[in-house]
Amino acid sequence: MRRIFSTMIALSMLWALQAPASALARDYIYIVGSSTVYPFSTTVAEQYGKTYGFKTPKVESTGTGGGFKLFCAGVGVEHPDISNASRAIKKSELETCAQNGVKEIVEVKIGYDGIVVANSKKAPAVKLTRKDLFMALAAEIPDPKGGTGTVKNPFKTWKDVNPSLPDVKIEVLGPPPTSGTRDAFMELAMEEGALEIASLKELKKSDEKAFKKVAHSIREDGAWIDAGENDNLIVQKLLANPNAVGVFGFSFLDQNTDKIQGAEINGVVPTFESIAAQKYPLSRPLFFYVKKAHVGSIPGIQEFVKEFTEDKAWGPQGYLADKGLIPLPDAERASMRDAARAMKVLAMP
Repeated sequence: MRRIFSTMIALSMLWALQAPASALARDYIYIVGSSTVYPFSTTVAEQYGKTYGFKTPKVESTGTGGGFKLFCAGVGVEHPDISNASRAIKKSELETCAQNGVKEIVEVKIGYDGIVVANSKKAPAVKLTRKDLFMALAAEIPDPKGGTGTVKNPFKTWKDVNPSLPDVKIEVLGPPPTSGTRDAFMELAMEEGALEIASLKELKKSDEKAFKKVAHSIREDGAWIDAGENDNLIVQKLLANPNAVGVFGFSFLDQNTDKIQGAEINGVVPTFESIAAQKYPLSRPLFFYVKKAHVGSIPGIQEFVKEFTEDKAWGPQGYLADKGLIPLPDAERASMRDAARAMKVLAMP
């Protein structure tokens, strides 16, 4: 028995000598995910570092989908502890997490955001509908000549889409497929815009799969340009090209109101108030997700969650509101704070 015990110790020591240092310990929180949540997360990370004395977390802007891919890859210090998200985690992502041993996940809804369609203040302000956005950006649309079925999108200018819009080339700078903002834009703008067209509304009733294929298509002929996960870069490109419009989170509009302006969507301008009241059509919740298995192994995760869920951070007068976060209503915020600090886990599929 003593010989077996000695052999086990020897093997453990050998593994420790051979294992990379990064696999043995990490003394900081590692966060990935949404570019929209990124500025909120980095602000909390800085305050957390000052308040609690832990190392400032490492925060990477990978996009929501890219973040979940990293987050769900496994448990252990080589994998992220937290994933920011500008949409709720999908069932398929939860299944991937579970398959890789990530079986306890804490969901924290942090507030609301609006997806804005914005342009440079050097150009006239734009008034759009969700139908306009679908007809301008979908890869296929109902035949404008009245035929049955759909055709490849023939529109070149906004005026082609709607005679009341400017005679300017359709050029939209937006997030890539890995982005939660892209996912939310497809659901809130493209799909809802498609439903404003009678033939597509009927298609959804008869064949939802076929409807989704049309509603969630995006042109690949230059009208839509994937501009990466850096929303600040989209803002800079809008300043260089006043004819273009960009799609990104409200916080980036809020931080650049001297340079860019948000388009009116279905008669509602994107403002703090219209998003908070859920009147702005392209409003969506924001989240971060915690890997509970890492709590206690990686120092400071509970303290980071505590800092994020303090009213001084995410409340109506908090420092994140100054960055453009739209706070949760008081009762929902209190309920979410209690659940987050108790590390209440999501039900897994």
